[in-house]
Amino acid sequence: MTRLTKGTTMTDSSTTAKERHRLSGQLGTGSIVFMVMAAAAPLTVIGGNVPLIVGAGNGVGAPIGFAAAALVLLIFSVGFVTMTPHVREAGAFFSYVASGLGSRFGLGAAFVALVAYTAIQVGIYGYMGWAANDLVTHFGGPELPWWLYSFATLVIVALLGYRHIELGARVLGVALVLEIAVMLVLDVVIFATGGESGPVLETFAPENILTPGMSVAILFSLTGFIGFEATAVFRDEARNPERTIPRATYAAVIIIGVFYAVSCWALVTGAGSANAVDVAQKTLAGEGNMMLDAASQYVGSAFSDVMSVLLISSLFACVLSFHNVIARYQFSLANKGVLPGRLGVRNVRHNAPTFSSLVQSITAAIVLAVLVLFNLDPLVGVFGSMAGVSTVGMVILMLLTSIAVVVFFKNRPTLSNRRPIRTIVAPTVAILGLGGCLWLVLANFTLVTGWSVGVSIFLALVPVIALGAGVAVGGRFSLHQADEADVVGSPVAPAKV
Repeated sequence: MTRLTKGTTMTDSSTTAKERHRLSGQLGTGSIVFMVMAAAAPLTVIGGNVPLIVGAGNGVGAPIGFAAAALVLLIFSVGFVTMTPHVREAGAFFSYVASGLGSRFGLGAAFVALVAYTAIQVGIYGYMGWAANDLVTHFGGPELPWWLYSFATLVIVALLGYRHIELGARVLGVALVLEIAVMLVLDVVIFATGGESGPVLETFAPENILTPGMSVAILFSLTGFIGFEATAVFRDEARNPERTIPRATYAAVIIIGVFYAVSCWALVTGAGSANAVDVAQKTLAGEGNMMLDAASQYVGSAFSDVMSVLLISSLFACVLSFHNVIARYQFSLANKGVLPGRLGVRNVRHNAPTFSSLVQSITAAIVLAVLVLFNLDPLVGVFGSMAGVSTVGMVILMLLTSIAVVVFFKNRPTLSNRRPIRTIVAPTVAILGLGGCLWLVLANFTLVTGWSVGVSIFLALVPVIALGAGVAVGGRFSLHQADEADVVGSPVAPAKV
């Protein structure tokens, strides 16, 4: 071998360079589920999304929205995890789309993901600013501009995101356990005492399910699952990805779905069927807090105060998780030549994409600063609108992924014939379900954003524009497509679109 420097061979140098462009780790199923659930931010969803669904959506039928969203995502997961062994890189949805539909649609999916995650992250920063200011004033502190808290949070997230992912996982895990624990206590107490007037069985009545407000329920229920694809994003950092990723995916969807639906039903029961909508609408008007008021009524004011603090930790865990996902998206795209190469370099000391993380923090700060300059309300103007953009983007991503799964296995009959339910039937059902969800959301998008028709149309088109841009330039790049080595017995190459 040619010796380059003392103790370093050409092979050693090549291996080191390659390793700097690939992440590694020992994350198990539990750690990855923590990351996904932290991105879902259970306490944030129960405290923020539930009043929106009950007050502006389908009223006491709100829990069905979470159940429906979980069912659609569970069906989607079947094809998603079946294809996982054949997509041997961390790239989440865009790697799946590229493997099934080609590089053009793969890059389009990547651009949609970047838009969707950036939008929801900035929205959460707005929510954090509002919640932190509300907490401080509740305990007698000064009322400050909400954006001061938002930028302070951004700095802390930037510092943690710069370090190894397992540090972030530990932070997220502690916050997640605490927020789930307090919500479960509230759920148990409400159901044990019977709530206002016993369990609200009207939740399951057709007239509270088949309503125009179901579109709001579907959108904000799906918003609660954003971060779902993190199971695949952390593939290179998983201990045994072929087993860990499927287990984490199914576990995350089931646990999150059951938790949301039961907790939503508990708050509806706590308020009572006759009062639930009014209580939720007062929350939206800033005249109360559906979750915290229920905690104070059924458990005590001290418990409500603890829950207020944990709401902040929930928001923090959520935004940290989104930060990690975006940084890894950029890392993966940089290593394919789509983004500048510096973004695709791993910091050897921290074993993390530190430069990508830093750039992501700067990007979020710029977008947040623009929204602050427009003097938007942190909840409706920032969080509501950004959540709408993000949800539309995520549904588009899952639709593309399901189509890619069908095409991928259709071109490999040896594989699809072995497990047609997993490879063809389930993904096809997922396509129909996700298409229905997207139609419901877009048909009533003004209810979600609170803006005019024109502005709402523009916001809904942002993910579509990102998709089109990716498809237009995608032919210049070679994103990952599973080849013959990836699929034993595969008779044909992946589809070229």
